[in-house]
Order: sequence, then C-alpha cells, then structure tokens
Amino acid sequence: MKSFVWVFALLITFGAAYYQRVTGPTRPFRTEVNTGIQRFPVEFMRSHAGSTDCPVVLQISDITVKGFLLYRKYPSRDEMTKVELKREGDKLMAFLPNQPPAGKLEYRIDLEKDGTPVKIGKGAPVVIRFTGDVPKVILVIHILLMFLAMFFSNATGIFALLGIRSYKFLTVLTLAILFVGGLILGPIVQKYAFNEWWAGIPFGWDLTDNKTLIAVLVWLMALEMLRKKSAVVWVVIAWLVTIAIFSIPHSLFGSQLDQETGKIIQGSILPFLQLL
Repeated sequence: MKSFVWVFALLITFGAAYYQRVTGPTRPFRTEVNTGIQRFPVEFMRSHAGSTDCPVVLQISDITVKGFLLYRKYPSRDEMTKVELKREGDKLMAFLPNQPPAGKLEYRIDLEKDGTPVKIGKGAPVVIRFTGDVPKVILVIHILLMFLAMFFSNATGIFALLGIRSYKFLTVLTLAILFVGGLILGPIVQKYAFNEWWAGIPFGWDLTDNKTLIAVLVWLMALEMLRKKSAVVWVVIAWLVTIAIFSIPHSLFGSQLDQETGKIIQGSILPFLQLL
C-alpha cells in the first residue's frame, strides 16, 4: 500500500510540474505566420533574464517576407518604437532593449510579403517581463525543493486519509522543505530577479509570494493540530490547499515595475488572457 501511495504522489507531482511548465504568463508564446503559401511556426519570448537586450527571432525562410518590430513600455500609451527586422539567412531578427528588473515591454511584429500584410496568429501584442540574472544553482535548488515539498505534501495527505501513522512525521518534513524552498530560497530568488526580498503580504499583493505564504501557514496549522483528534482533517486540508496553490500558473499577476514610482507592484492578468 505504501509503495502505491509514493507512486501516486509522484504522478501527481509530475502532473503539477508539467502543468506549471506549459501555463503561465512567462512561458514563450507560440503561434504561426501564414503567408498564404507557407506556414512558419514562430515563438515570442515573454521573459528575459540578465543585462542583455532580448533578441526577437522569426524562423522564416521566405526571403520576400519583411517587417518591423514595434514596442513600447507596458503599461503605457506611448508611441510604438519601430525597428526594421534584419535578415540573417532564413531568420528575421531585431532586439528589444533591456529593462530594469520587473520592467515590461509590449511588442508586436508587422510583416508583409510583396507589399501584402501577413497576419501573425490573432495579431495580439505580446508582453515581456525583464528580470535580473538569478544564479542557476540557487534557482535549480529552489525549484527542486518546491516540487519536493509538493511530492511530500501529496504523500502526507494520502497517508493521512488511509490512516497510516507516518503522516505525522511527513507533516514535519513537508513543512521544513516548504519553508526552506519557499520562505528562504524564494526571497533570495526574488532579490536577484526583481531586487525585492518580498513582495507579498504585508508589503504587497504579489501572488507567487502570497500563495507560498498561505501554503506554509496551512502546514503550520496542520503541525499544530497533530496532537489532536482532528489532525487528519487538518493535514488533508493542507494537502488540498497545496494542490490548489500549485494549480495557479506560476507568475500569474507577477511582479511589475511601476514606471512612474520605480516600485514593484502586482502585475495584470490581461496580457496573459489576450493570448489564450
């Protein structure tokens, strides 16, 4: 029975990992360019780390296709800056200028073939967020610990439902891993990426920070209740809350630089919805 529980917990965790990978407002936006004769798959970045400009690359081998990159700060009503796409072999390229951490740009590509406009997907603009460069070792350990916490959360909840007593030890282990991954390494990642240690309650409404805080609090409550008859109920609640939290796409309502004040604020969901 225990072996089945561990396998089932692992499957749920892999499912959550895959879901997080394919959802959210920072994953690349994939669509296609249809020239009427050929279709070319293209990808637009929605996140860029480091201090370099972000390349916008379209793999379009048809040399009669030309175009421009248009961009402006997001959110704003500024006039779009227009940059001609340069051809390099079978690629069309231009660059988005680097922005401060959490700064965003709204951009689109206008193409034409023999003077006729070529539509790209739905034609909606893409919003990209710039971040600082997070050391890979810190980022990898943070991500691994968060999914390890999810794995032990699944096992703990199922053990509690089945009345397997080891759920009490696993409650402590789940909370410890979640605390280190979410409340220690999480702020370190946030500092590197956005120059902010914490953007959640009580300093802000960043959804990623706040959902981590909620997960830690419900597992703290479960830990507090371990000596009471209602322990199983609280552990199962903590497990279900954790599943719900991992069902929220990563970086939804993510940190955004306020262009006027220079402060980090909660971002909008609108750019994400436009591309669905």
